[in-house]
Amino acid sequence: MSNLTIHNLEDSVTQNLRALAQQHGHSVEEEVRQILRSAFFEASRNTNKLGSKISQRFTELGGIELPQPNRSLPRQSPNFGDAN
Repeated sequence: MSNLTIHNLEDSVTQNLRALAQQHGHSVEEEVRQILRSAFFEASRNTNKLGSKISQRFTELGGIELPQPNRSLPRQSPNFGDAN
């Protein structure tokens, strides 16, 4: 385990942490640990990538079938020469 020191924390934040810790029946240090754990847990739950979110949305709507490209035909190389 490691230690963390936070400098220049506003008095109002410190007072709110003390009040929350008292409400929850533990120390200010434990309150901060739980807040940090919760923040990282939420962040890890919300790391869905855009593709996953799109897939989930279409799944909720009943899905969609997209046509598959014909990969058996040879592809033409692009011509980057003069278009004139």
